[in-house]
Amino acid sequence: MLINIKFKCTYHCFFALVLPFFAPPFISLTEASDNSNQKQHYVFVHGSGGGGWDWRKMESIMLDRGHKTHRITLTGLGERSHLLNADINLTTHIHDVVNTILFDQLEKVVLVGHSYGGMVITGVMNEIPHHIQHAIFLDSVIPDHGMTAKDFWPIENQHRVENGIVYFSWLRKASNPPFDVPQSLATFTEPVNFDNELAKMIPATYIEFTQNPELFTHEASPNKSWATAISRGWTVFSLKSSHNAQRSNPHKLADLLERAVK
Repeated sequence: MLINIKFKCTYHCFFALVLPFFAPPFISLTEASDNSNQKQHYVFVHGSGGGGWDWRKMESIMLDRGHKTHRITLTGLGERSHLLNADINLTTHIHDVVNTILFDQLEKVVLVGHSYGGMVITGVMNEIPHHIQHAIFLDSVIPDHGMTAKDFWPIENQHRVENGIVYFSWLRKASNPPFDVPQSLATFTEPVNFDNELAKMIPATYIEFTQNPELFTHEASPNKSWATAISRGWTVFSLKSSHNAQRSNPHKLADLLERAVK
C-alpha cells in the first residue's frame, strides 16, 4: 500500500499516515522499483571474512543502471588473504577505504557497508566526511564512538581463535575461490572513532535483511542497529532476504540503494 511518495508500509493506515510527522522514514519492502534517475558512485565494503568479490552481482546491476562503483577488498581478506596477519586491525581496514577514495579522487560517494563493514564505514565517515554524500548500512552494526565489533558479537565464544586469527564457524573448505576466509581478531577488538560532528551530519540509511519484516516497526524492533538508526533520525528499510542479500537478492537490494539516496 503506497501511503505517499516516500512511504510504503506494512502496518495499519493510521500509523502510516501519522508516522511521517513523528519519526524518520520507514519502508518495509519485499519489492522496490527504480524511482531515481540520478547517477551515483557507490563504494561497497564487505563484511567479515568476505571480499570485493561479494559485490560482483551488485556491481553488474549498478553499472547497467548507469552508476559507478568501487568494490573494496579489505586487507587480509578475499584476494588479499595472503596478507593476513594478527597485526591487521580496524584502522587498517578503515584506511583501505579512505585511501581508495583519496587516491582515486572520488567525491560525493555513496558509502555502503555490509555487516562488519558497518564498523569500517563508520570510521571512514569520521575521517573524510566531505567525500561522502550518503552512507548506507546493510544489515550491519551501527557503533557509537569508542565501541568495538566485539561489543556486538561474542567472537571468541562463537568462533575458533588461534594466534590472533578468527576462524569463523561458517567457513567451509572449497577447491576454488571465491570463498570466505579467516580474519584478524584485532579488527573486532579495536574501538572505532565517531566523534567528528561533520560525520554525524552525513545523511544515512539502515537496511535490515530479515525473513520477518513485520517485526520491524518504529515502535518495536528485535535489532539494536534498527533502534540506533531510528534514534539518529536515519531512513530505515527492511528487505525480506537472507543476511547476504547482495548475493541472494541483488536486484531488489539495488532498487533500495537507489531509493535511499533519492
